[in-house]
Amino acid sequence: MPGAIYAEGLVKTFGDVRALDGVDLDVPEGTVLGLLGPNGAGKTTTVRCLTTLLRPDSGRAVVAGIDVLKQPDAVRRSIGLSGQFAAVDEYLTGRENLQMVGQLYQMRAKAAKERAAELLEQFHLADAADRPTKTYSGGMRRRLDLAAALVVSPPVMFMDEPTTGLDPRNRQQLWEVIKQLVSGGTTLLLTTQYLEEADHLAHDIAVVDQGRVIAKGTSDQLKARTGGERVEVVVHEREHMRAAAEVLTGFGKGDTTVEEHMRKLTVPVTGGAKLLAEIIRELDTRGIEIDDIGLRRPTLDDVFLSLTGHVAEAKDEDSAKEAVK
Repeated sequence: MPGAIYAEGLVKTFGDVRALDGVDLDVPEGTVLGLLGPNGAGKTTTVRCLTTLLRPDSGRAVVAGIDVLKQPDAVRRSIGLSGQFAAVDEYLTGRENLQMVGQLYQMRAKAAKERAAELLEQFHLADAADRPTKTYSGGMRRRLDLAAALVVSPPVMFMDEPTTGLDPRNRQQLWEVIKQLVSGGTTLLLTTQYLEEADHLAHDIAVVDQGRVIAKGTSDQLKARTGGERVEVVVHEREHMRAAAEVLTGFGKGDTTVEEHMRKLTVPVTGGAKLLAEIIRELDTRGIEIDDIGLRRPTLDDVFLSLTGHVAEAKDEDSAKEAVK
């Protein structure tokens, strides 16, 4: 049975640009899918197709049990969408913005007012509730935009880079709100340019490149594809590097990499912290002094580079999105 968000073979082209080339997704109810990919990968186009803002050329999509192509109005009533840029009226106050959204969803005025008050408290905006939004900081606008997407408590949420441009404190606050949403049963598809964000929030991750999903899995599963754990050692004296390499090779599960200019040696291993302690004892027994040693796990940056050949971009604007303009 398809999940709360399901896509099969989504294709979307803009002239010569094939923005989506057969995207498949399946997001179980009450979970977070992190959609990752380099510039122009197709992440925003995927979100636009799933939220009825774009019609795919071919393929099938079901959101909250509703066919996206056959019943777009019903889909819109069942989802929330927070885009890359805060979509709020800067001349209205925060409270007025939220009440307006509620009334657009045909909520009674009293219910819209009560819901706005709840969300302003939840998003730490109560003190600024009656100020014009144009006086808000960037972080406050992003929080208000996310609050607006939640006025009707949708079962399915789409967040397209929700924390872009936020400082670390505001980003952490939004992460906590997202966790609360999901713990309450909301299903979330999250695109992000921050690999740490996907690592922190997503139950599963789909890596998109050139309009196709090229890898799926949990963060740990994807990291395992890049080679698992490794021990990194920086020796104090350059003349000890050969002896240190012999020690590491004896414990390792592959070739030892030597970076002469940095006096650093790296070897893939299995065994975790217990093995690390054994390596330290052996180095000490041989009189090899070290400046640093650590057990490293692959990061999502490593996964990105290994799967796509690209580093993660600091800023993400889909080429497909540009083609729409």
